[in-house]
Amino acid sequence: MVPIALVNEALFYNSFESNIFFKCIHDEGKNADPHIGSGDENADRGNWNSKKEYLLSMIGYAVGLGNVWRFPYLTYKHGGGAFLIPYVIMLSVAGLPLFFMESSLGQFCSQGPINVWKAVPIFQGVGITMMLVSTFVSIYYNVIIAYSIYYLFASFQEPLPWSDCSNWSDMNCNITAREYCNMTAYNGSLMAVNTSMIADGNQSCLEEFLASVPLQSPSERYWDVVALQRTSSMDETGPVVWHLALCLLLGWILIAAALFKGIKSSGKVVYFTATFPYAVLLILLIRGVTLEGARNGIEYYIGSQSNLTKLSEAEVWKDAATQIFFSLSIAWGGLTALASYNKFHNNCYKDSIIVCITNCSTSIFAGFAIFSILGHMAHVYGKPVSEVAQAGFGLAFIAYPDALSKLPISPLWSILFFFMLITLGLDSQFAGIEVITTCLQDAYPKVLKAKRGLITVLICIVLFLLGLPCVTGAGIYWVNLIDTFCAGWILLVAGLLEVFGLSCIYGGNRFIKDIEMMIGTKHALFWIWWRACWFFITPVVLLVILGWSLYTFTAPTYGSVEYPQWGIALGWCMTVFCLVWIPIVAVWKLVKASGNPWQRLKSVCSPTKDWGPYLECHRNERYGQAGMNDANVYYEITGISVKR
Repeated sequence: MVPIALVNEALFYNSFESNIFFKCIHDEGKNADPHIGSGDENADRGNWNSKKEYLLSMIGYAVGLGNVWRFPYLTYKHGGGAFLIPYVIMLSVAGLPLFFMESSLGQFCSQGPINVWKAVPIFQGVGITMMLVSTFVSIYYNVIIAYSIYYLFASFQEPLPWSDCSNWSDMNCNITAREYCNMTAYNGSLMAVNTSMIADGNQSCLEEFLASVPLQSPSERYWDVVALQRTSSMDETGPVVWHLALCLLLGWILIAAALFKGIKSSGKVVYFTATFPYAVLLILLIRGVTLEGARNGIEYYIGSQSNLTKLSEAEVWKDAATQIFFSLSIAWGGLTALASYNKFHNNCYKDSIIVCITNCSTSIFAGFAIFSILGHMAHVYGKPVSEVAQAGFGLAFIAYPDALSKLPISPLWSILFFFMLITLGLDSQFAGIEVITTCLQDAYPKVLKAKRGLITVLICIVLFLLGLPCVTGAGIYWVNLIDTFCAGWILLVAGLLEVFGLSCIYGGNRFIKDIEMMIGTKHALFWIWWRACWFFITPVVLLVILGWSLYTFTAPTYGSVEYPQWGIALGWCMTVFCLVWIPIVAVWKLVKASGNPWQRLKSVCSPTKDWGPYLECHRNERYGQAGMNDANVYYEITGISVKR
């Protein structure tokens, strides 16, 4: 007989099949770890304090900078509202099925992206690849947050420093291009003379001798000269830009503080960081639509100028699928890591639908806020919207700040915008660091359980030091290089192997039964779509996107600056370093296995003995009888008699 004092909580559990009710039992005395709550179901790893914290964390992870600075531009570029058709289709056939698969896998076994591959040991290298990608991305992603922090501090000025060519600028800073006239000097040589000098001398220049030299706008020049202190190429490293280094340090301090107690502390932070961007986007949208020229910007984005003929272009579908894949953070390991802290019977299917729809709706909503103000900017300059619309760094740190500088009370709008970028970046960084700490904790649970806060701080320190090259004069080239070679098609490879491994080797039907252990038995019709996606549609889509991406791959550039050969070679080395663990681990598993070659292959393609739900009470007849034994203990304690 087990004393009642050992029962931490007693809740009835519906097994969905036999209507047997029981609750996992753990000793409250084991919960001295500050990362474990007294009400947690899993006394070893801990659980989210509430469903809200998990959903906000997932939304914050999925909704990132790409929703604001990439999706609106792609929509405008690929036919406006017509782009939403392939976007929604790709969400249905690729994004949502993979999102549901990853989050279900992590929740089922309560393990991070490496240990979940106990289901298919030969593919455990895929988990290592995911962790390495998250590590590389975390290095440069926090540099982008540092840019935003710097611009936030710079916004506390009136007027904004990038609103005009002030004392920080040089002769290359101007709103319009400078014109020269090619003339013959007294000695017969050619020389270029400023047209303004010719006009002052009451002379004229023939049109065929005019030459226009493009100059940089104040916001673009401020970005290059003041914020980045950018060198001419990657070959010229330059010194550390100390204001960016300090902003980078501040960014890592914020992340370390938020994650010091793991999900127990980050779960509280996301109440603000995951919701604040929506408030800012709403404010910017309301302000934007009241400006002159806003209608033109919105029409370029998703209005009357939508072009359905674009749907016949393969690039449109490739960009739609790529945007969905990267926007939802699929194959980064973060979905698996965050879901691993759910309680076993959490409805991961419903959560996946909510997060995916919220993410895509945010992208569309953000486009209205961005293009309404860009439309006003185009009106002020007397240019078409197509000449002011940019993507990536150009939108976030050049075009949009320039547009905000033209508004009344411009510092206020600039502060709100860059504070929003910071919160968007921090949410994604939380999950990225959580991937690393979760993998380490799963690998060494006894050693690191009580030292999670210290491990988090050490990880942040190491990544800060590794990020210092990204805040030198050549830092932007490093950021762009890592983004191209580590956050690109590597993820497509990982995602393709993930869906193949679980659907074809582990078994899609077996995986469906695992999910039903968590969310309850569903009708066969419910699984028709998911089976079609996991077995055929999603792998084919990923394979086509991967092949197209490799076929159309070109060496990266930053604007007109080309990368040196050693830089391209280094980028490929980073790619190989991330992917090489997949074959290395597969071969290592085969070597360690016993038997003839066929027996070895069969062994490493079969789940390990300890695969399954983390807690014994959830391991029903499919994974052992321990779960039924715990139920017997509960019945004996409470005196409840349940007919089996």
